[in-house]
Amino acid sequence: MARLTAMPAHFARIPAARDVVELLKPITWFPPMWAFGCGVVSSGVPVAERWPFLIAGVLLTGPLVCGTSQAVNDWFDRHVDAINEPNRPIPSGRIAGRWGLVIACIGTLLSLIVAALAGPWVLAVTALGLVCAWAYSAPPLRLKASGLWGPAVVALTYEGLTWFTGAAVMAGALPGGAVLTVLLLYSFGAHGIMTLNDFKAVEGDRATGVRSLPAVLGIDRAARIACLVMALPQMIVVALLWQWDHQIAAAVVALSLAGQVGLMLRLLRDPVKHTPWYNATGTTLYVLGMLAAAFGLGSAA
Repeated sequence: MARLTAMPAHFARIPAARDVVELLKPITWFPPMWAFGCGVVSSGVPVAERWPFLIAGVLLTGPLVCGTSQAVNDWFDRHVDAINEPNRPIPSGRIAGRWGLVIACIGTLLSLIVAALAGPWVLAVTALGLVCAWAYSAPPLRLKASGLWGPAVVALTYEGLTWFTGAAVMAGALPGGAVLTVLLLYSFGAHGIMTLNDFKAVEGDRATGVRSLPAVLGIDRAARIACLVMALPQMIVVALLWQWDHQIAAAVVALSLAGQVGLMLRLLRDPVKHTPWYNATGTTLYVLGMLAAAFGLGSAA
């Protein structure tokens, strides 16, 4: 008992499991896991004998790397969350002391161990993803302070890097030019989705010097830019798929985009009010279009 009492205050109270799960934000794991699946599909390689890799890939892209990135972000954003969302685990004190940082470090180590067991390709890409996660939130880089670089690094890692991982490891080689082009276009479009996510934090961003696009340009202008950034790459994807003789995939992506444009019109009437609704509808159409494009590419592999 004396030893426990003498422990540093930073580590005296172990967080509850439910608070750790909340810190890791399971709802955010879906986009990278979905993009990983798109990579697997776009490779055109049968999955029958690749189940161990698929399980490792889902664990890495979801609870491990993405979950770790959430812990890193919440630790270095605790002063911002104290303004925007004081009920989160760290600012509320439910994860007290330095436990938020400890959880982020443990997640980083576990991610690297699992990636190393899955192979050198997976280890290299996982390490890059973790570097981006720490660079996004932690000083001195703290890329999230930029409305340009912050969303860009998240979009690239959540969509492009995980898609690349699924395609490269399934095929045992670098993806072809068509796959690389499409995954980069969808990564570019995801920049707009990340900008929409910044709408809820404008007050805290302005108070703490985070120069997100909504904080710098205003919500209405940022919403229009986000919609344009989401739509233009998909238009290019449609044209490329059609040119590559993937007409069915091109038609599905085009229908998905048409639906998004209709939803964007409502979003722009009141971006703050309608962003959660758009994330549940327009973003769903966006990722369904990604999968359709992946099937088109995979059919030609």
